[in-house]
Amino acid sequence: MSNKTERQVAAIKNGTVIDHIPAEKTYQVVNLLQLETLETPVTIGYNYPSNKIGRKGIIKVSDKFFTDEEISRLSVVAQNVVLNIIHDYEVVEKKTVKTPDELRGIVKCNNPKCITNNEPMNTVFHVVNKEKGILKCHYCDKEQFIEKVELV
Repeated sequence: MSNKTERQVAAIKNGTVIDHIPAEKTYQVVNLLQLETLETPVTIGYNYPSNKIGRKGIIKVSDKFFTDEEISRLSVVAQNVVLNIIHDYEVVEKKTVKTPDELRGIVKCNNPKCITNNEPMNTVFHVVNKEKGILKCHYCDKEQFIEKVELV
């Protein structure tokens, strides 16, 4: 075990720790990953002090390892969060969430006339500018900012 003098959230033996979540986005991450449906322990903490982002959220999920698709969904609500993969109480891998080139079935188009808002079909967005967070709807070509999107 590590020699840290104080641990704000209990350690997990195996699973994933999602760290550096902007505090106000913590529960959006919970909803996006559907953590309330899991049967394994989930620890949610927020408003922890962070040198990087001021206040942060942290989520520890026992016995759960996320797919790349699930991880890419996180980029919609919180870019640059860090996933720590834990085995036997040790971090064996760190993954930083990056915005993918395409988002499928994750966000709604903000164009009320878009076919995705009028027919039962998944949305598809192309990320046209990762630095500025600009998405473009595959069907109607409407652009929107990633921080202003509504989740499906």
